[in-house]
Amino acid sequence: MTTVSPRSQETDHLGRVDLTDRSAIGTNSFVNEELLPTPLPKRTWTTYNYAALWMGMAHNIPSYLLASGLIALGMNWLQAFLTITLANLVVLVPLLLNSHAGTKYGIPFPVFARAFYGLRGANLAALLRAFIACGWFGIQTWVGGQAIYVVVGELIGPAWTDAPGFGGYAWTVWLSFAVFWLLQMAIIWRGIEALRRFENWAAPLVTVAFLALMVWVLVEVGGFGPIFAQPSELGWGADFWPVFWPALMGMIAFWATLSLNMPDFTRFARNQRTQVLGQVYGLPTTMSFISMVSIVVTSGTIVLYGEAIWDPVEVASRFSSPIVVVIGLVMAVLATISANVAANVVSPSYDFSNALPRLLSFRTAGLLTGVIGILIQPWRLVSDPQIYIFTWLGFYGGVLASVAGVLIAGYWLISRTHLDLAELYRPGGRYWFTSGWNWRAVVATALGAVGAVGGAYSAEGSGPFPADGLIPLLKPLYDYSWMVGLAIGFVVYAALTLPGSRRPA
Repeated sequence: MTTVSPRSQETDHLGRVDLTDRSAIGTNSFVNEELLPTPLPKRTWTTYNYAALWMGMAHNIPSYLLASGLIALGMNWLQAFLTITLANLVVLVPLLLNSHAGTKYGIPFPVFARAFYGLRGANLAALLRAFIACGWFGIQTWVGGQAIYVVVGELIGPAWTDAPGFGGYAWTVWLSFAVFWLLQMAIIWRGIEALRRFENWAAPLVTVAFLALMVWVLVEVGGFGPIFAQPSELGWGADFWPVFWPALMGMIAFWATLSLNMPDFTRFARNQRTQVLGQVYGLPTTMSFISMVSIVVTSGTIVLYGEAIWDPVEVASRFSSPIVVVIGLVMAVLATISANVAANVVSPSYDFSNALPRLLSFRTAGLLTGVIGILIQPWRLVSDPQIYIFTWLGFYGGVLASVAGVLIAGYWLISRTHLDLAELYRPGGRYWFTSGWNWRAVVATALGAVGAVGGAYSAEGSGPFPADGLIPLLKPLYDYSWMVGLAIGFVVYAALTLPGSRRPA
């Protein structure tokens, strides 16, 4: 190995950086074992590991709901497919840009954020990401619990499905929700390597299950012809574009979370090529596949049942064979666990651990994520495609985009990918800024978030925001929330930081 800084860090022939002497950091409130750089010998993930990770994260029911939701909103198959494909090509760019730091320095997202927000200020970015992940964890757990409920109902019958209810659902629905929650907590309790092994074998099975669902619908409706013949309710003119732009922002926002915290996974990569190829192979292809499955199945339900059924659990429950229903929904359970643990527990576990490193380990922070995911009441977020796409996805996507803008500007434009690894853990050091906070990053994030979602609005009766927008003057920007947040965060941080060249990035 060749030493970059005899004092603190070394770089190997692949460009990966590690600390020369970990004990030199000492013990303080910004260090625990999970937050330290991954040692070089443990950076072993291959291209397949990352492709499988994306297969597991993308092939799940909420991903399916993206395309089926667009069909339910009036798009035809081509409009929905193009919207989702374009969105995933766009989000791949910030995702790969932020992944670079994880592979080069072996650090998770909240430690990466310290370089630009400060050792304390990084908690702002990390906790924004963490609470969104908690919401997603709750949504996925609710959907997975619904699948368990239908599976057991097929086996037991009315004694299960017609059970007395409370809170708007049968008590057996709540029990299924709790069982699914416990399954996921058991996996996360076993650590990141257990997750990698689970993804490697679950991802291919889930892909086969979704493919089987599509084939079943094609057989039932008599091929692609009746499906592709379904007209768009929006056309390609004046009615289409007001739906397209906010829908595109929602589709981008679906993975806006991972565009921030992918360093949580790329810190284990063998090299940059491994993680880049794995993600390029994994994200666009798997999302295009699941969206086509969703489009075909949802369009098929219009032919079969006269309405667009956007929930695949409901579609699967209509199969005539109980055996097929059980097999299909067991695959749905695997898909949801695979996506949920990887995408929505790993990140907040690091994020909460970063906020309280002495109190929360990766495992205990994962349990905290699970508890908050329940408190968010996810059953309300997936009750309607308008709320799911335009309210939930569109709003948080704009907020997180401003964080992505700061990180990209800081790492690529200001720091030129060079970080002082040891200083990321030292209070009073290079990344301490002012009392642990970099006000430039905070201002850029706040302005980006306000510009992106300050004008958040809902159509009459379809969401929590006023029809004229929270801030009426900013209402036109909300349809472009992710792009607005990213651009403002990037430009403001660069403008505030570049003139102050005496200060670290």
